[in-house]
Amino acid sequence: MQEVSSYHQEVINRISPIVEKLFKSNSLYLVKLNKQEMIEMLGELFGQLSPEEMRVIKDNDLIRRIDKTLVLEAVFGTLNDLTPEQIKMYDEAVKAK
Repeated sequence: MQEVSSYHQEVINRISPIVEKLFKSNSLYLVKLNKQEMIEMLGELFGQLSPEEMRVIKDNDLIRRIDKTLVLEAVFGTLNDLTPEQIKMYDEAVKAK
């Protein structure tokens, strides 16, 4: 069990500074997301990889993956904030394209 928690901590230690940096550079994240919740969620997500798989992900690739995940979370949260009328307008706009 100790091995699992130390690996989880290793994952958190690797993703936390990336999340911090991305939050500082993107105001949407600051408005829409809870940084600590995102670190925990990403820790769970990346913690599903084996330690070997996680360790071979290059920093740039990890930053890109985390950024894409944060974008999805922020946009999904924004869509949840829409009224039924706004959702209808959004759906119609998407269909028109």
